[in-house]
Amino acid sequence: MSLQPDTFKSLVKVAAERVIASAPELTSLDQAIGDGDHGINMKRGFEAVLGKLDAISAQPLDEALKMIGKTLVMTVGGASGPLYGSFFLAAGEALSHDRQLPDDLANVFGCGVNAVSARGRSQAGEKTMLDVLIPVLETLKTAAGQADLIARVRITAAEAVERTAPMQATKGRASFLGPRSIGHIDPGARSSCVLVQAVCASLEGQE
Repeated sequence: MSLQPDTFKSLVKVAAERVIASAPELTSLDQAIGDGDHGINMKRGFEAVLGKLDAISAQPLDEALKMIGKTLVMTVGGASGPLYGSFFLAAGEALSHDRQLPDDLANVFGCGVNAVSARGRSQAGEKTMLDVLIPVLETLKTAAGQADLIARVRITAAEAVERTAPMQATKGRASFLGPRSIGHIDPGARSSCVLVQAVCASLEGQE
């Protein structure tokens, strides 16, 4: 797994395009248990990222991730902007402190996950994006260095998002529904899955 500038630019482009394309699905999921604006918000944020792609990819990787984070905070809106922004800002900050990719991928990803948890005051099992991000982090740790790491991460994300359906939400807008939130996939978990799987697909295509 390599993250040369061209590779990184391709990853960001593919991930942003996948999120934009998934906007209708995310909107539908959020209409069931939230405000119904997750798809629209995420689309707006990642369109802004695409609009800055040349400037982002011209930066060193740590600053590029921070620029993505700042862009999402400013453009996504709702709860998702600060959460996704915190992930990328923290990951970029981790790279600013002598961590390298791909060797320190789990550590860098973990810094992002911890930032999301702190910002949202949430943890696994509360029907949020963390219910995808935390299992992905565990796979990055346990399967590090293995030839099928990317495939394992992709499968982990897909299985994790499905496991949010039987959960009762205890955080965010969906928590107001109580037991009525059961039976619906969490939109934030789904958008996290879309991002993770887009990165995996792009890396698999470049190997």
